[in-house]
Amino acid sequence: MPREQMTLTDAARVFRRRPSPWMIGALLIAAALARVLRGDWQFSDLLVPAVLVAVFPLFEWVVHVTVLHWRPRRIGGLTVDSLLARKHREHHGDPRDVPLIFIPWQTLCRLLPAVTAIGLFAFPRLETGLTFLTCLGLLGLGYEWTHYLVHSDYKPRTRLYRAIWRNHRLHHFKNEHYWFTVTSSGTADRVLGTYPDPAGVPSSPTVKALHADYTK
Repeated sequence: MPREQMTLTDAARVFRRRPSPWMIGALLIAAALARVLRGDWQFSDLLVPAVLVAVFPLFEWVVHVTVLHWRPRRIGGLTVDSLLARKHREHHGDPRDVPLIFIPWQTLCRLLPAVTAIGLFAFPRLETGLTFLTCLGLLGLGYEWTHYLVHSDYKPRTRLYRAIWRNHRLHHFKNEHYWFTVTSSGTADRVLGTYPDPAGVPSSPTVKALHADYTK
C-alpha cells in the first residue's frame, strides 16, 4: 500500500478506535478525579511523578527485553510463552499492522486491576497512591501514543520526535538486539549498552522473525 501523508489528527482518529487507550484512560480519569477530591497535597505528589519519569525508560527496557522478547521455552512438557511475547513477535513480523502495535486488551484486563491494587494498598497514604495511578495512566497513554505514532505514516517534524522515531525504527528494521526504548531516544539503552552506532551494527536476518530458529 502506498504511504499516505498522515497528520496528527488522522493519527488520533485511528488511535481512539483502539481499546487500550480507552482502558488506560479510564484508569487515568478515575485516579485523577479521586486524587483531586482527596486533596491534602504534599511533597510526595511531586516526588512520585519525578521518580516515575526517571524510572520509566528503564522499566520499558526491562519489559521489552525480558517479556516482549521472551524466547519460548519447554518446561516439563509445556511451552512457556505469554500472549505479550507472541503478539510482539507478530508485531515484528508486520510492524505496520495497527492492532499489533497496542498493548493487548486481554493483558490490560489483568494488569490494570493489579496496578490499581498497588496504588490503593502499597503506599502509606492513599493520596500518594492515587498520584501514582494518575501518573502511571499518563505514562501508559504516552507510551501507547508514541508507539503507535512511530509505526504510523506520520513523519517526524521535531528534533525530539525524530530521534525517538529513528531509535525505535532501528530496532524494528535494523537489528532487534538493540535500541529497546520506545518513548525516549536511547536513554536506558545508553546506560545498559544497547545503543551502538548503527553504522557498525549488521542488519539482522531475524529482525522480522524473532526466535525463528525455535522449534516446538
